[in-house]
Amino acid sequence: MRGSYTARTAPAKTAAASRAGRGAEAFDKGLQALQQYLKREGGGAPGRSHVERPPDGSEHRTGVWLANQRQRRDRLQPAQLAALATLGVDWASA
Repeated sequence: MRGSYTARTAPAKTAAASRAGRGAEAFDKGLQALQQYLKREGGGAPGRSHVERPPDGSEHRTGVWLANQRQRRDRLQPAQLAALATLGVDWASA
């Protein structure tokens, strides 16, 4: 039968909801990589080309991530800024 469609059983995810989930997950991964770097190095910001290797074996471009967060700081949530400020990121507390 032409034009016959089955009804959706679950509502479709909105694009905004999907991006927010991925964005929060990426921020958390970056924050964990930055914590690992600071714990090992004792402080200071990683250089832009720094790559951190978390225990799961992946690679995280922590220096680029931190630079991106700084450029987008006006779009970060207050809790995200507070988390960065707790780690000593000076621009996050301003």
